[in-house]
Amino acid sequence: MSRKEVILTEEGLKQLQEEVRYLSDVKREEVAERIKQAREFGDISENSEYDDAKNEQALLEHRISTLQEKLRRARVIKDSEIDTDRVSVGSTVTLRDKKKGDIRIYTLVGSAEADPTKARLSNESPVGQAIIGKKVGDVVTVNIPVGALDLEILAIGKM
Repeated sequence: MSRKEVILTEEGLKQLQEEVRYLSDVKREEVAERIKQAREFGDISENSEYDDAKNEQALLEHRISTLQEKLRRARVIKDSEIDTDRVSVGSTVTLRDKKKGDIRIYTLVGSAEADPTKARLSNESPVGQAIIGKKVGDVVTVNIPVGALDLEILAIGKM
């Protein structure tokens, strides 16, 4: 596993901590109960329920371990550190596509929190890399698979 710093907002930190708590406290018990029930079916060497439960347990433990490692490497961006003069992680940015005129609002987050369906863009994404450090009025060009986007930064705020 790489030792790269994981950038999180305060909200993202809380979400990861809550997921670790849920997986450790609730899901572990559920999987342990499934394993216990599967053992009661008899010979575990030919017991698909037991195999499935053990596989689920391995995946669960891997997920918990991965999340705990992210938390160990986390650098939390506090709300007070978010600059509204320049785009940074934690900024909410209003962008206008110069060609189409479409306006979109995104929140720039670390890759661990990215979710394009919720307009949360990674600072490592093409758009994120292009706008980080820019100011209102700046125009950036982002190369995407279907060509290039020219995006103008209209506003910068906090999450």
